[in-house]
Amino acid sequence: MLYEDLTFKIIGCCMEVHKELGKKFNEIVYKDALEIEFKSNNIDYEREKEFEISYKGVKLPRKYNADFVIYNKIILEAKAIELITNSNINQTLNYLAASKLKLGLITNFGEDSLKYKRIIL
Repeated sequence: MLYEDLTFKIIGCCMEVHKELGKKFNEIVYKDALEIEFKSNNIDYEREKEFEISYKGVKLPRKYNADFVIYNKIILEAKAIELITNSNINQTLNYLAASKLKLGLITNFGEDSLKYKRIIL
């Protein structure tokens, strides 16, 4: 499994946040809490990392902002929604294509227990 140990650490941080906060908050609250968990677990990350998109060598005005890029290897999208949808999966695939990274994780804090999905490009 691609980046198995890193994925395990990231999901562990997400589970800790969900355990503490439950499912009642907006997405931004979970992202703020994740930053605290990542720092306390010495996980290298960038928040709201911007990715440019090029077409035939020309940078397009539209950019993508991934919630987190962890160890410059994994994109983490944090959601607080009823359930993970195909639209969320497609969004993460777009981020992977723009970033040239191979693995994305979608986490959903909006359910009774944390749900997550691995997306491989």
